[in-house]
Amino acid sequence: MSIWGKLGGAATGYMLGGPLGALLGGAIGHFVLDRANDPQVIFTIALIALAAKMAKADGTVSPAEVEAFYSILRVPPHEQRNVARVYRLAQEDVAGYEAYAAQLAKVFAADKQVLEDVLDALMHIAGADAGASGEPFHPREEKFLRDVARIFKLGRARYAHIRARYCNDMEGDPYAILQVAPDADAASLRAAWRKQVRENHPDVLYARGVPDEIAHLSNLRMAKINKAWEQIRKTHNL
Repeated sequence: MSIWGKLGGAATGYMLGGPLGALLGGAIGHFVLDRANDPQVIFTIALIALAAKMAKADGTVSPAEVEAFYSILRVPPHEQRNVARVYRLAQEDVAGYEAYAAQLAKVFAADKQVLEDVLDALMHIAGADAGASGEPFHPREEKFLRDVARIFKLGRARYAHIRARYCNDMEGDPYAILQVAPDADAASLRAAWRKQVRENHPDVLYARGVPDEIAHLSNLRMAKINKAWEQIRKTHNL
């Protein structure tokens, strides 16, 4: 069943508990859960909530960010009104983004890669309206993303690894994307590339709780991973 088929049952969002459950409780009669403990459902609702909070970080919600949000979630037309309602409720909710991030971090404490998937999706949305400065994110969005990464306990190296995929060609660090040292030997460089390819396959994302509708992010990642590998391969004559 698709993620959107799981959203629209008879039970209330309070089954989930915490700030995310309270958010869904506010949408009763419009967008409620029949499988509140489903990790894919939790992932999706948390992403909607955090994206809504991030949209306010720089003071404006650009059309590019909205388009990126819907392209990430691939919301079918008949569900867009319901998703927009939850998005709006999250923006109006007194709970801060820290509370949403903390609850998500607790739910997926045993699988940090799911939290990386959430952060990656948020970066994709934040980078949709990158300015001419060359920086991938607005400074306040950058702070938001760093705060979320800190709450997720991902560490600076993991944050830099994900962020590198959103820098332009002049700033992007292919070694950060592959998480390998520039002075590594040929075998290590190739192994790092293969590891990234293996970890970002759509089937792997789905297995760790990422909905099918969002697993398409792996295609975007793979393009950047392979581009980084080509840069490294040419530099080292591999």
